[in-house]
Amino acid sequence: MASTKRFEPYIPQVRADALRDFDRRYPGLAFAPVVVVIAAYNEEPCLGGVLDDVPAMACGLKVDTLVVDDGSDDQTEKVALEHGVHVARLERNCGHGIALRVGYQLAREHGAQFIVTVDADGQWDPVEIPSVLQPLVDDEADFVIGSRVLGRTETDDTFRQAGVHMFAALVRWLTGVSVTDTSSGFRALRPEVTATVPQVQVQYQTSELLIGAIYRGYRIAERPITMHKRTAGESKKGHNLLYGLRYARVILTTWAREGHGRQAPQRGQVASRRGPTSAGPTRPARRARPTARRIGL
Repeated sequence: MASTKRFEPYIPQVRADALRDFDRRYPGLAFAPVVVVIAAYNEEPCLGGVLDDVPAMACGLKVDTLVVDDGSDDQTEKVALEHGVHVARLERNCGHGIALRVGYQLAREHGAQFIVTVDADGQWDPVEIPSVLQPLVDDEADFVIGSRVLGRTETDDTFRQAGVHMFAALVRWLTGVSVTDTSSGFRALRPEVTATVPQVQVQYQTSELLIGAIYRGYRIAERPITMHKRTAGESKKGHNLLYGLRYARVILTTWAREGHGRQAPQRGQVASRRGPTSAGPTRPARRARPTARRIGL
């Protein structure tokens, strides 16, 4: 069963209830400097393995994990609680983008210095969190993408692999920023990015947040990671062609919204490297520090 892809009327109330219930469950909570946010929908078979692999420390900083259960009707929440991580629960399925934004808000409000996102299906390896996080800790970037293009992927889905390259080329052409993987769910970013970039997408949120960050002057970096095959269950993304069309629409509508009246970034701007033997990242423009404000849902 695929997660909902429309903004349903019940979402604001369900979201508000989840935030309230989380604060009641964890009164006075102060997160560790690094918070790993995992949005999960019916991922009971996979989630435990992901949580087992999240490191307790990364780049010399303590790590906490926050699972946002997006209205699962299996034992996803129970698995998370049994692993001793923090859990926020949406009582109805609201969509991956909504669940992530609940996680972003909770991480910000409870003191996170850095946010890392991985998926609950085991396709991204939490062992690689330090590599993706390091550019933030070193103040080389504000938003880091774990790129399967710079690293490797175990998938045999050639259509989806072609889409990754095509969408990256589209974003490069529209923004002038040299990114290779716009749809990766493995990311590290500063909490202020999630507060200042408008986000409205229910499901296809990865390109929306990236393009918004680019046009607000945040420094973008990439690090190589490995994308594994899903260990159990099925993808929530739906049919490849339909997913591709929807994802392309989000890229174009977000660019039209964010790029209108804003200066485009310098061509080729990105802090990116293929591995430890490379010459290191290029020096991107220093970001403009926006005034933090809460943006919608």
